[in-house]
Amino acid sequence: MNIIDLHCDALLKLQENRERSFSDSPDLNVNAAKMKTGQVKVQFFAVFIEPRISSEDKFTAALDQIDLFYEKILAPHPHIKHIKNWKQIEELQPDEIGAVLTLEGAEAFHDDLGKLRTFYRLGVRSIGLTWNNANLCADGIGEKRGAGLSSFGEEVVKLNNSHHVLTDLSHLSVQAYWDVIDLAGYPIATHSNAKRICGHRRNLDDDQLRALFQKEGLLGIVYNPPFIKNEKGPSSIEDLLVHIEHMLLLGGENHIALGSDFDGIETFVEELSDASLHQNLIHELENRYGQETAFKISSGNAEQYFRTCSERIDK
Repeated sequence: MNIIDLHCDALLKLQENRERSFSDSPDLNVNAAKMKTGQVKVQFFAVFIEPRISSEDKFTAALDQIDLFYEKILAPHPHIKHIKNWKQIEELQPDEIGAVLTLEGAEAFHDDLGKLRTFYRLGVRSIGLTWNNANLCADGIGEKRGAGLSSFGEEVVKLNNSHHVLTDLSHLSVQAYWDVIDLAGYPIATHSNAKRICGHRRNLDDDQLRALFQKEGLLGIVYNPPFIKNEKGPSSIEDLLVHIEHMLLLGGENHIALGSDFDGIETFVEELSDASLHQNLIHELENRYGQETAFKISSGNAEQYFRTCSERIDK
């Protein structure tokens, strides 16, 4: 089955070592060869700027990752198509892979909406307001203050809405999550799991999950073991299925997708350590829930979500 993966950090790894080839570097969890083997149809590529980068250098660092996206991912691989509008996903040919550019953290544009519009023009189609820290838009989940969306953050979400750009709920503080989900026209949580199953602060509680599902949003199940089980030690695909089972019970059948976080995680689910192995999860989904539900989670729900986004633009 085709895979739509809502989050990876391959661009950061390419920036950290510019000698890496996106074609087949073994150091990358997501590369062109592994995506083909894993039947990835659409891959989201996050621009993430390390907190250690100085404030005045963050915009330049983000532009550098976008340049790597164009030069190392798109240019050498004509079968990888940059998705600049959601309709293009449906237009992909059988041998083509869609690549969606995203931004993880508003630090990259600070207080400058002109810089944000520059990211739109360069093809960024999803904006996560925060990583774990606080910024001018909102508090992240790691900020002990736990404040919500600022007035500037409201402007950003409204600008996302007017440009038909997704607003990513993953990493937000609890209060910011509720502020954003009320305001966002295109809500998505690209890589989060269920807090009821694993109490990690990055996971979403039942009320948050229900609200996202009721708003017809989309959630990417994340493969990061610390977000999967409370106990230390290896995580299995079976452990990941516990989160999916819980979300299905909360009404998520048409809203659950995949958000691996490959190249941004240091430990891995057994038999799910890179993009070539996505089908191991899909086979287990088929065995437990049947082909229809497995298809929805692998790509069907995401395809329908983006189809709905496209239809809204056309109206």
